[in-house]
Amino acid sequence: MLIGSDTFPPDVNGAALFTSRLARGLAERGGDVHVLCPSAQGPPHIAEAGGVVEHRLRSVPSVVHETVRLAVPAGLTGHIDRLLARLRPDAVHIQNHFIVGRLLLRAARRHGIPVIATNHFMPENLFTYLHCPPALRSAIGDRAWRDFVRVTSAADHVTTPTAIAARLLRDKGFHRPVEAVSCGTDLDRFRPLAGGAAQRARIRRRLGVPDRPTLAFVGRLDAEKNIGDLVEALAHITVPGTQLVVAGAGPQRPHLEELARSRGVDDRVHLLGFVPDADLPDVYHAADVFAIAGTAELQSIATLEAMASGLPVVAADALALPHLVQTGRNGYLYPPGEPGDLAKYAAEILSSEQERDRMGEASRRLVSQHDHQASLARYEEIYRGLAPR
Repeated sequence: MLIGSDTFPPDVNGAALFTSRLARGLAERGGDVHVLCPSAQGPPHIAEAGGVVEHRLRSVPSVVHETVRLAVPAGLTGHIDRLLARLRPDAVHIQNHFIVGRLLLRAARRHGIPVIATNHFMPENLFTYLHCPPALRSAIGDRAWRDFVRVTSAADHVTTPTAIAARLLRDKGFHRPVEAVSCGTDLDRFRPLAGGAAQRARIRRRLGVPDRPTLAFVGRLDAEKNIGDLVEALAHITVPGTQLVVAGAGPQRPHLEELARSRGVDDRVHLLGFVPDADLPDVYHAADVFAIAGTAELQSIATLEAMASGLPVVAADALALPHLVQTGRNGYLYPPGEPGDLAKYAAEILSSEQERDRMGEASRRLVSQHDHQASLARYEEIYRGLAPR
């Protein structure tokens, strides 16, 4: 199996995280897995990590994002042709339709190798970096979707994380079948906290935050995540001492720090910066409620992890988040851009330990259908179904 992606760790984003966990999960299940992706340093090289062979392509810094590197297209077509001839993979699985995904798909077609394409793309996630004026975003978004449809229509099988995301593709003009396959989450690694309040207090001390009622968010500090709504909400939450813990790095950090100061809650907003993947369970265990304000989520791996950790969720009622949050059962949905409503629902959960426990248990039950191993098994079935072609 050869997986192609324009983003891969150490990049920090949902597509990179999914691709890494997919590759390693397939390798752990006995697959011979190779990944084609940009080099994190610049020069091309081959490395092995977690049983996965990484074919790192020559890359250059992106002019629009400080942490992203782009594969150099010059000479890439010939390189991919030689790689396919040498590896002779049963199938190719692309995660993007940009440089690497686009050229790999074309090469696989030339070599008669079946192609699976998974969509993680939302134009809204690029507008800020491209400095796209709001008045032009609709037209640019439409053009971007047309390009997506044109490129990925050449794939043999197309997946996306949720049924809502699949409907979005159809609405954007993609008229071929699209299968919803959850990104999945590791239900053994992300589990409810054992040890009760005493253990939660110890974890908070380890993270360097006070032992207080805690709202948490995990993800990039980027404009489309609307983390400012969480800071604004904190100023209106009626439960005394409530704090916000944010795990993630990104260009919005200075803005969030200034916003917290202006709202008088800077002593209760804790920006942890980048937290290694291995330490993420502690972030969820330090929280009482998980909150997410993003409006461009095709699923949200962080929300899956929070639910697996037994947390109630307050989420923006946008795109695919209603797929995970059932109002009154495992949390609440609030109108996007209305931090007052977010605050009201968060306070309702924080003020009742019984409600927190009930909703946390419901989150764990609901997320059971998103077991990472089930997602891996489904992808293996797709690969086997296409390989004989």
